[in-house]
Amino acid sequence: MSLEMYLDLFSQPCRSVYIFAKKNDIQFDYKKISLFEGYQYSEEYGKINLLRKVPAIKDGDFCLAESVAIMLYLAEKFHTPDHWYPADLQKCARVNEYLSWQHSAIRIHGSKMFWFKLLIPKALEVEIPKEKMDNAVEDLNASLNLFEEKFLQDRPFIVGDQISLADLVAIVEIMQPVGAGMDVFENRPKLKAWKDRVRAEIGAELFDEAHQAILYAQEAVKTMDPKKMEHFKPKILRYFLS
Repeated sequence: MSLEMYLDLFSQPCRSVYIFAKKNDIQFDYKKISLFEGYQYSEEYGKINLLRKVPAIKDGDFCLAESVAIMLYLAEKFHTPDHWYPADLQKCARVNEYLSWQHSAIRIHGSKMFWFKLLIPKALEVEIPKEKMDNAVEDLNASLNLFEEKFLQDRPFIVGDQISLADLVAIVEIMQPVGAGMDVFENRPKLKAWKDRVRAEIGAELFDEAHQAILYAQEAVKTMDPKKMEHFKPKILRYFLS
């Protein structure tokens, strides 16, 4: 029975799962889907993931959603190297600490910047009020400061000398605003050096492949059909601008 992965590499969590599987030579059937096309709302996808989000996997008759849960499942099933999710109690706790924190910090603020600077004004043709944009930039910078001061400190990686799931989840989120033209690494030498180490550990070719879609997002949005976004527009504007 083949392992199926339902992924859209515009999505940060999808990139983390994709990179983790590829880096660890986990064989899978790549089911490429497009969130902007609305495939997640199809009847077929509902049978895989009733949450209507990506990523999702189907391993035989077993379906699983949520990127962190998926990567932990893959780590356990395929016995990936210990450094990804250490057996050491305190190192594992550090990974869990970051994974628990990032949902309401780096993830939400990095994602918001991508929508504010690119998708909402360009694809949905709605202008972002200056105050909301300024607040979003301030929130993202505050999260990046905490990332450097609390989670990275003076270590090569979040847990220490080796890359872990915490670094992988962090880098895909921090790269998201870059896709909208915001260089979050400018004037942040510590963050830039960490990013370079993570890219080297993952492998430059795999890192760049996984981020190709997001780094070309400014070009891709020019060819998006606004009519296809109409279905999502009220929900998106309510979520980000209400």
